[in-house]
Amino acid sequence: MRKISLGLLLLFCFNLFAQENYPKDGFGPPMDIPIILAGTFGELRSNHFHSGVDIKTQQREGIPINAIGDGTITRIKVSLWGYGKVLYIAHPNGYTSVYGHLQKFSPAIEAYIKKLQYDKKSFEVEVFPDYGELKVSKGELIAYSGNTGGSAGPHLHFEIRSSISEKPTNPLMYGLDVADATNPIIEKLFAYPLNDKSHVNNNYERTQINFSKQSDGTFLADKVSALGEIGIGFVGFDRLDMAANKNGVYSVELSVNGKIYSLYDFESFSFGETRYINTLVDYDYYGRTRERIQKSFKSAGNNLNIYKELYNEGSISVANGLSYTAKLLIKDYAGNKIVLNIPIDGTKNLLGNKKEIVKTDNYVIAKKPNNFDLGVAKVYFPTNTFYEDFYIDLKKGKDTVTIHNNTVPAHRNFTITFDVSKYSKEEQKQLFIARLDSKLRPNHANTYKRGNEFTTRTRNLGTYTLAKDSVAPTIRTKNFKDKQWLNNYKYLSVQIADDLSGIDKYSATLNGEWILMEYEPKRNTLTYNFDDKITDQTQCVLEVTVTDNVGNTNTLTTSFYRK
Repeated sequence: MRKISLGLLLLFCFNLFAQENYPKDGFGPPMDIPIILAGTFGELRSNHFHSGVDIKTQQREGIPINAIGDGTITRIKVSLWGYGKVLYIAHPNGYTSVYGHLQKFSPAIEAYIKKLQYDKKSFEVEVFPDYGELKVSKGELIAYSGNTGGSAGPHLHFEIRSSISEKPTNPLMYGLDVADATNPIIEKLFAYPLNDKSHVNNNYERTQINFSKQSDGTFLADKVSALGEIGIGFVGFDRLDMAANKNGVYSVELSVNGKIYSLYDFESFSFGETRYINTLVDYDYYGRTRERIQKSFKSAGNNLNIYKELYNEGSISVANGLSYTAKLLIKDYAGNKIVLNIPIDGTKNLLGNKKEIVKTDNYVIAKKPNNFDLGVAKVYFPTNTFYEDFYIDLKKGKDTVTIHNNTVPAHRNFTITFDVSKYSKEEQKQLFIARLDSKLRPNHANTYKRGNEFTTRTRNLGTYTLAKDSVAPTIRTKNFKDKQWLNNYKYLSVQIADDLSGIDKYSATLNGEWILMEYEPKRNTLTYNFDDKITDQTQCVLEVTVTDNVGNTNTLTTSFYRK
């Protein structure tokens, strides 16, 4: 018994040490402007937790970004989506800082990456410089803020990761100075019957609970009548000073009669578990409303390691005739908090209602592979595609299949394979698999063509069809006209677009030589910077070729003059 107690003590001390051992004075800020956040660490995003903080850049691009500490650049990537232009710096203290959505790099790094782009004749590149090849000093200019990749507006995505495990950790733990004296906000409260023998307020389904603010600043929910195993969930957010953004909260604690039932926070998580966010939120509710209910209990398939304490999986066992007081405690990183007390009475359901289970002809067993033949297409779900078993709704049409709906999350990719043997080889060239949105508009799904079978791999349930694209992309000059003099121009811009399957690839030459044109999909533009100066000729012939995802190609040839 003494060994067990000593082990628990050592574990407690290790955890305490681990949480307090982050270097708070070793790093500086990444920008010389007030640090105001548009997004917090661990924030709930689509299918993942936010792995850093989003720092506002005064609604503009081009703000200098500095290295937060001495180190060496270990990775540079330029991509159309994701982090866009991103830089990774390994520091001697065992951490790596990440700077994403950059407009451009510092002159030396920009020259380094542009040489690589010209060598590979590709805008999208990724390189891992040798350790020590590109050293930087604390406070040194490394880049300028931007809006590249999957960014929805100008900002800096900033991370700090372990250089060994690559686990991201909350950047606020390293002394980043962010003003925050504002409490989190809770908008909605829900109670869940967790099995077919449980009920809440005479309901066997998710039930919303009203609450009101008390004179002491806490909140009190209306009394809940329940029986059996129940769980608590909420819709809420955090708000920092000087920003109107709805950010994610830092920690959630549920206690019952003074005992902690669940406690989790966003100190750190691993990329390998981030998709389990779909078990932390009520995905059914999210699929129907696009609003996330955050659970304080651990549901089926949840393999997250963010829990600091967990009793009975966070489920409250309510017995008939007994009373309970549940307390929901929600905090931000600065310690601002909100307390919501929930009185619960154990009461039998006198109405006798039962939870209705919607059954279909097909049932998915999550821990086994599942195959379904829908005539025009076949669907294959590998083992553990889903978190739990369920009745799946499958429909088939002439060239269309409906695979349930977006109220069930898929953890792994599954495959949809269409039989296209009834189409000629010429017709097949213009066909692709598309997912129909709520307005029945086709969205291109990556389509792998092999003989008379077209296959796509996806995590999105919904309606899929075969779509035809016979129209080539459009190309037009944007900031200049044919045969125009461009002596004082810093760059030239071309606009490209495709009406259906989307842009697959592009290339450009100037007087026959390949040139780097930066593609910005959000603006549908290709941009060439005249600083590259790859030609000394006065008359310049620009040729741009664009191909869509089924192979339709268009070429623009235009000329201009420049001295």
